[in-house]
Amino acid sequence: MTPVEVTAESVPAETPNAAGRRNPTQPATAAGRLDLRLVRHASDLAQLARPRQWAKTVLAVPLALLDTPAWTVGALARTGWAVLLFTLASSLVYVVNDIADRDLDRRHPVKRTRPVASGRISVATAVGFAGVLAGLLGLAFAVGPALPGWPLAAYLVLNVAYSRWLKHIPLVDISVVATGFGLRVVLGYAATGATVSVWLLTTVFTACLVLILGKRRRELAAQGTGYRPALRGYTLNLADHLISVNATLTVAAFLMYLHTDAPIGAHRQAIVLAAVPLTLLAISRYLQAVLVHHGGADPVRTLLRDRLIVGSAALLAAAVGAGLLAASLPTS
Repeated sequence: MTPVEVTAESVPAETPNAAGRRNPTQPATAAGRLDLRLVRHASDLAQLARPRQWAKTVLAVPLALLDTPAWTVGALARTGWAVLLFTLASSLVYVVNDIADRDLDRRHPVKRTRPVASGRISVATAVGFAGVLAGLLGLAFAVGPALPGWPLAAYLVLNVAYSRWLKHIPLVDISVVATGFGLRVVLGYAATGATVSVWLLTTVFTACLVLILGKRRRELAAQGTGYRPALRGYTLNLADHLISVNATLTVAAFLMYLHTDAPIGAHRQAIVLAAVPLTLLAISRYLQAVLVHHGGADPVRTLLRDRLIVGSAALLAAAVGAGLLAASLPTS
């Protein structure tokens, strides 16, 4: 019997199995590898937009509904559109920041895995993606309900300045970030047509400072000042004092809001009394998470995954919601 010489040409590229399908042990086709690369590329672009951070906008903008006399379909629709506008604006800012910070991020133990810092997304591609987001933001603003553009413009200008200079100035850096959340609430007020409450805006601003300072404190304790130059202007002792001051102001401003501006009618005193222990419990629990359990690196994660904070917030929302509902009912 003459032996048969086996060559590369004599072996078929694919050998279908009995069902007519390609053997899964054989190498993937070029088209399959291309599809996988496209999926990974799309995933990296989505990561640039930071979808996990969209909760910040979803929580901040609708706060203005607390002061809205009537929750009409129009007011809710405009509020939803305001959320969309600030979601696009914040995603645009995140992409620009990742481009600007790519060299610093490469030296960070966690941030170095970000798409631009790691090289999975090129700077040119990131710039193009930022352009797409800017175009979508402009289109959404143009075709949506009539809303003032200055909160969005102020937010974008402030964050460009933050990326270039302000993030390196201690204390100014945290104030700029907190101001961005105040602008979200202002656009929410514009969407609902309600009168702006200075006490509610103060609550949002100081509460954001508590969260930002908790994050800065964690970075300072875990990584030092090498990855964020502005941290050279902080110490753990200063961060602790500032967190305490702003936590106190947050509780005081929120209780003043309930006592004066919130449209909760005749049940105001009862709601304020219920709010005192719940507000103190929530803020104290967050301080415990930061100062005792060394948390706070991801404020949104800390807030939304802590059962005691979520439970306190839910009970507080129920109390305030009951007051709003009672105040909206016609009196006999």
